[in-house]
Amino acid sequence: MAAGAIMRVEQNTQANTQTVSLPSSTKITLTINGVRRELQVEPWTTLLDLLRLNLDLTGTKKGCDHGQCGACTVLVDGKRINSCMTLAIMKDGSEVMTIEGLAQNGALHPLQQAFIEHDAFQCGYCTPGQICSAIGLMREGHATTADEIRESMSGNICRCGAYPNILAAIQQAMAHRRNVDRVAGERSVNPIANERSVNP
Repeated sequence: MAAGAIMRVEQNTQANTQTVSLPSSTKITLTINGVRRELQVEPWTTLLDLLRLNLDLTGTKKGCDHGQCGACTVLVDGKRINSCMTLAIMKDGSEVMTIEGLAQNGALHPLQQAFIEHDAFQCGYCTPGQICSAIGLMREGHATTADEIRESMSGNICRCGAYPNILAAIQQAMAHRRNVDRVAGERSVNPIANERSVNP
């Protein structure tokens, strides 16, 4: 009885494994750095490998490949994620921003400029992930103090130890953003002043 039951279980298991199959590739659509792309990807391809190997966007780095170092951080629909831990097909229809897409019309993003001014990198390997993560942090709006920024950036490792400079760069970019928001607010409540600033 027991032997017969075991044989039936083995036969059922073999039958089930024979019917399982994965598609060789799947069509997905991503908007990457503002450009809509239709892509054929294997279901097991991570977003990191898609960016680096398929699209040659090598600014996003592969560090630990286990979601522990943050070197692969990109922005998906405005939120920071570890692209090494995300299958590309999971983000079908999403907007992806990498380090290559931050500069606009030849002008660096304020955070990129702050990293330069504060010497917030040495070897530079972690820098793209640090910058993308910091932009996500600023969009979240939760971190305001130095300790809160450190905690929110703790998932991004800098093996060169440039943490004080990275913190200073983020604080400068946050101050710049507050100033821009303040000026925009003043112009919205004072249209005459706004007109004068545009037409001195």
